[in-house]
Amino acid sequence: GKSTLFNALTQTKAAQAANYPFCTIEPNTGMVAVPDARLYVLQDIVKTQRVIPTQLELVDIAGLVKGASKGEGKGNAFLAAIKNVDAILHVVRCFEDPNIIHVDGSIDPVRDIETIDTELMLKDLETVEKRRERTVKMVRAGDKNAKAEIDVIERLEAHIGAGETARTMETTDAEAEIVREMFLLTAKPVLYAANVAETDLPDGNAAVDRVRERAEAEGAGVVVISAEFEAQLSEIPKEDRAEFLASAGEDENGLTRLVRSAYALLGLITYFTAGPKESRAWQIRQGTKAPQAAGVIHTDFEKGFIRAEVATYDDFIKHKGEKGCREVGKLRAEGKDYVVQDGDVMHFLFAK
Repeated sequence: GKSTLFNALTQTKAAQAANYPFCTIEPNTGMVAVPDARLYVLQDIVKTQRVIPTQLELVDIAGLVKGASKGEGKGNAFLAAIKNVDAILHVVRCFEDPNIIHVDGSIDPVRDIETIDTELMLKDLETVEKRRERTVKMVRAGDKNAKAEIDVIERLEAHIGAGETARTMETTDAEAEIVREMFLLTAKPVLYAANVAETDLPDGNAAVDRVRERAEAEGAGVVVISAEFEAQLSEIPKEDRAEFLASAGEDENGLTRLVRSAYALLGLITYFTAGPKESRAWQIRQGTKAPQAAGVIHTDFEKGFIRAEVATYDDFIKHKGEKGCREVGKLRAEGKDYVVQDGDVMHFLFAK
């Protein structure tokens, strides 16, 4: 269901979907819009010509099997393909179907999760060992920075060697930066997509309960989804989708929940710009200050930042736009130290 889900998310048929292992040969990359109904409310108030949502980039790789870290299946090359991603969306099979082959011959989602985790940890262990060997040489050469790193690297090696993921090792901010530099696969946050049959929507089944238990133990999230149902839904005209969703006991599609969960997992928030040409969502990390948020639009906005005019989304809607907010004192002038909040409607002033 992995490639089926990818195709539904990206509204394409870019990834070959078949009922046998390794039908994915090359990594597939696609963009998915982040659903946000607030954009359309802004459009209605500002009378915008178009709306532009923010997006996430997805990379679909071959399913991994035992031995992937050593090149079994398609694993080794694909593990390298996801080195630079920010998070891992792990699609876990939670449905029975004798017509769809499972590489291990049976349905056991926890076993599948453990297989993937083991392969990712083995790959990380290989990366850390190489980093330790290089750092030891630097220590011998008298590199002071290397001396500070070696303790973290050795602790990390022991931690992963004991069967623990890199993300569960406690670190200081400085130590966390050393870990980040290694781009370890098990340091990335994880979201589980429990892939069920349509008849098990919306709450899942006993297999999903096992995934939830596992996810809770490691601080990960779970979204129940039916890749096949979402694939069918994507083929239906938009005006008929609500009725199709209702037939499965759903009030919104699983893709919407999945994308929202992924967005939150990455620590992302949205601010808006709204004018007659377009209402647009902009993606930033939580904690981003106003100049850096402006830089997402254009680097010149950050370099020449003077101030930002800001209204909360609720105020912008309540007072019918920027003019109404200004009249009642709800349009604020914020400087370089302002930390942008989710839903802020912003207008930037900058020097050219």
